[in-house]
Amino acid sequence: MRKLFVPLFVSALALGLASCTSCSEEKKDDHGGSEGKGGVYLGGVMRLNEVEAFKSLNPIAVNENVGFHIGTQLFEGLVKFNQSDLSISPAIASRWESNENQTEWTFHIRPNVKFHPDACFPDGKGRVLTANDVKYCFDKLCTADPNNALFDVTFKDRVVGANEAFASSKAGKNISVSGVKVTNDSTITISLKSPFAGFLNIVAMPGCWIYPKEAVDKYGADLRIHPVGTGPFVLETVKEGEVLIMKKNPDYYGFDKDGNKLPYLDGLKYSFIREKKAEILEFKSGNLDMVYRLPVEIFHEIMGDLEHAKERKTDFQILNSAALNTHYLGFNTQSGPFANKKVRQAFNYAIDRHKIADFTIQGEGSPADYGMVPYSEAFEKDGYDFKGLKGYTFDPVKAKELLKEAGFPEGKGFPKVTLHINSGGGDINVLVAEVIQKMLKENLNVDVSINTAPMTEHLEQVHLGKSDFFRLAWYADYPDPEIFLTVFYGQHVPADPAEKSFINPTRFKNACFDSLFSVSFTEPDKAKRYKLLSQAEQVVLDEAPFMPIFYDENYSLEQLNVRNFPQNPMNYFDLSVVYLVPKDKMPKK
Repeated sequence: MRKLFVPLFVSALALGLASCTSCSEEKKDDHGGSEGKGGVYLGGVMRLNEVEAFKSLNPIAVNENVGFHIGTQLFEGLVKFNQSDLSISPAIASRWESNENQTEWTFHIRPNVKFHPDACFPDGKGRVLTANDVKYCFDKLCTADPNNALFDVTFKDRVVGANEAFASSKAGKNISVSGVKVTNDSTITISLKSPFAGFLNIVAMPGCWIYPKEAVDKYGADLRIHPVGTGPFVLETVKEGEVLIMKKNPDYYGFDKDGNKLPYLDGLKYSFIREKKAEILEFKSGNLDMVYRLPVEIFHEIMGDLEHAKERKTDFQILNSAALNTHYLGFNTQSGPFANKKVRQAFNYAIDRHKIADFTIQGEGSPADYGMVPYSEAFEKDGYDFKGLKGYTFDPVKAKELLKEAGFPEGKGFPKVTLHINSGGGDINVLVAEVIQKMLKENLNVDVSINTAPMTEHLEQVHLGKSDFFRLAWYADYPDPEIFLTVFYGQHVPADPAEKSFINPTRFKNACFDSLFSVSFTEPDKAKRYKLLSQAEQVVLDEAPFMPIFYDENYSLEQLNVRNFPQNPMNYFDLSVVYLVPKDKMPKK
């Protein structure tokens, strides 16, 4: 199988153009607009699709990909990622500084940031954001709430007073986070327990997006479908699972380098076509402007055209980059047959990851030979010891021996288990599950059934600990190995087994791992910190609370008139800077 490792912190490379049958020229051009300064065409509505419905647009509850993609257009935090290289850029805060040891961060808020117009405000108009709004949202992030899925990976164990505020709220008493202080309407300071150079990555996460108290007071639990932010687009219409429409935010503070007001686009239209084949057909018909993640069934049909792209008529562009995500199967380590480490190890040795990568997903990803952290030249260069990690090779003899040691020789007496997967994403999830089902039967004589459910239902069961064997994928919230390993941190497992375990769904606890992982929090030297993290990952691999399957490669399709929409390893979309060239302005073929 062809392996392509693209350095993570560079703009995505447009590999080439592929041809397809397109009737877009026969359709009425709906991307009208005028030319702005610097030759940028202003106006138009960009049409995108998601194959799953979003779970929530409440910032502290956004822990899945669709909510992240949509929410990024509606909300902003103090800082945000740069779409090209994932570096940190100013957002609500125009500038910031830290003290010498990076334990105190001061952010200076723009004077012209306004919340979207909404009925939650007395006059229906958006008001100016102040530092007190930031303080309110950060206090909410540190408050116990059934919807709060992001405290554990943001301020917990990092911000002074965050843990105390969270614990107090669980006891029924809400207190302010002592480490977050408002100096004046435009200045806020955050104090950390220990130095952490990567803190700006945390502040860019959805849990740190800013919204008004008025929206929380008016909508309560319905905030999940009534987002009120400060982002470049405003929600206009939402029919869950069918369509979501946004219009440009006329009060958005952003301007480009030529003085054009952002966003360029008049609006966004999201459809929710669940089948990837149907989605591709809509794209080829000119009804979608971009799709990401190509289905296995047509992957080689499209990619095969790359070699001949220069010789043939081209109708769309293909972009590719390495991806910062890992597809895996998780075990509930607290109950059932997978509480036994030898069973978990046996399952890992019983599957052929290279065969899955080569034949099942047909080159759309690479085998997960390392572990949870996907290979990255940037990570390796900074000290992450990929070569020193000992993962799982395909070894059915060793798998049988381990299962025998666990008390199930030749699979005898092993209970029938169910592998829970989510729908969406084309047929990949089903195809991979069926191949693994077959391999476990052939190599361990273990019977596995497959249950498929919509993503929201699937996540609910997994987080509640009601699935002993389940499929998940972990997408990076920021470019650092730490964000992948946090899914195994014991401190993320709730004391009450009935509570949801959002971040650590395997409910894995290991003192050695926790020690290495927590020590990395306070290590200022990146090389030393990465060494600690790679040592922590080896502990996880030895204990096997999960089965790494494959790492993605990102392939997306864009219409030829899409501009300024580079790909990046996180599939982070900042549509405020994207624009569409009207088709009558496109070069003639």
